[in-house]
Amino acid sequence: MKLLENQFKSIYEANYPKVIRLCLGYTNGDSVLSKDLTQEIFIKVWQNLDSFRNQSSISTWIYRIAVNTCLIELRNKKPIRLSNHLNHLEESNESSKEDKEVKLKQLYKCISNLKPENKSIILLELEGLPQKGIAEIMGLSHEAIRVRIHRIKNELTKCVKK
Repeated sequence: MKLLENQFKSIYEANYPKVIRLCLGYTNGDSVLSKDLTQEIFIKVWQNLDSFRNQSSISTWIYRIAVNTCLIELRNKKPIRLSNHLNHLEESNESSKEDKEVKLKQLYKCISNLKPENKSIILLELEGLPQKGIAEIMGLSHEAIRVRIHRIKNELTKCVKK
């Protein structure tokens, strides 16, 4: 049992930052909800760790659990408004920093308007996952992911410019 606990602890420490950032993307920066979702995700990881079959990397498996958990949460809740999003950013009088913050808020607002599957794809892309890994997580071909990411980026670019 101690070996499993140590294994889980190292998995948790290695994957927590990625999972919390992914949850923050789904919840439009709601840190309380993101922490709750992250906790729920790691409970599922712990409960199912002995059934992990090593058919993919452990982080891919955890991302799949995270995406599914976040999508279920989105289906069960009303959309979260962006009004309090990014409050954690330092306030500054520098206009360039304010411009960046406005653009970042606009980007997250545009991301929140995407279809759930496209939102998952772009959040994983923004997290820096390789497109082959995203394809594995989403259950799509690598080519389909490449095309989707291109289209999503075009859609987001148009949205942010409005």
